[in-house]
Amino acid sequence: MKRLKPTGEYIYTFAYTEDEKELCQMEMRAFFSKDTNDKIIRSDVGFEPSRSPFVKERIEVLFEAAELAGILEQSADVNMETDTFKVIFLKINGLALADKVDFDEKREIERQIGAAITGEADVHNPDVTFGLIPFGDRWYFGKYRQSESVWFRHQQKPREYSTALSTKVARAIANIAVPDPVGIKAIDPCCGIGTVLVEALSMGIDIVGRDINPLVVDGSRENIAHFGLTGKVDLGPIADIEQQYDVAIIDMPYNLYTHATPAEQLEILKHAQPFTEKLLVVTIESIDHMIEEAGFTIIDRCIAKKALFLREILVCERTDNPSNSVKQLQQA
Repeated sequence: MKRLKPTGEYIYTFAYTEDEKELCQMEMRAFFSKDTNDKIIRSDVGFEPSRSPFVKERIEVLFEAAELAGILEQSADVNMETDTFKVIFLKINGLALADKVDFDEKREIERQIGAAITGEADVHNPDVTFGLIPFGDRWYFGKYRQSESVWFRHQQKPREYSTALSTKVARAIANIAVPDPVGIKAIDPCCGIGTVLVEALSMGIDIVGRDINPLVVDGSRENIAHFGLTGKVDLGPIADIEQQYDVAIIDMPYNLYTHATPAEQLEILKHAQPFTEKLLVVTIESIDHMIEEAGFTIIDRCIAKKALFLREILVCERTDNPSNSVKQLQQA
């Protein structure tokens, strides 16, 4: 295939239920520094779409145009040489009415673009898949990549308990905590059976785990090994942590194996303050006052729902971090 130079922009499409909307939008803000009520976003931020449990597809934009005719014209410059290809018109439920195209028209547009491209089409097993989508007042064409539900494969693990985070929520939390893993060191100091650790490690995030309960530490190690991953999980209290980390993820203990009283929860937060600048907390009860008392400031938040069970997810930074003055959310 003759190399086409990407524009540096990407189009992502999303799929989520109404209960998942807040969590998905929080993940969007972590990745893109913005969110949307539409199930589509354009950004210059590029990442593997399978990282997100909510991303359906990604187009790496090769060219765009105000009209479809402009896409057809530029498609004539594409020479696949020895590579086979196919073109798909993305189906997006969240598109505005003006952007919607019916089924027959989509197939005809796919055929026209395919005919304009120099090369051999293969609808079943192509070397390259191209995607086309209208968005806003423009058309976008580029390399298409479909997301894989990696988190789904992690649902069946050797060790589990009923109140653990779902793998889908855990994956989103790992992304919110560490949207760009390059050079970032993370820790889950109350890791339980390692649901967050498995998701984070599977995405190449440099993270270690820790817990005071030897039973769940063993379970966490077994779960990590079960999926062919390598990760360190230590036994010990959060108070003993001496190394510095860029981010800590704390799912407040509330299950049968490790339950923390309010006083113990506050101590956990206070012990986290010296070793991390950024903290992501998962809690089933309001702990804003504890966050503040422990020396952190909440900069983003959402509710993650699982039937009638609600978890609050709080992204915090150390209050003594000067950047907090511009990052704080406006509280209603």
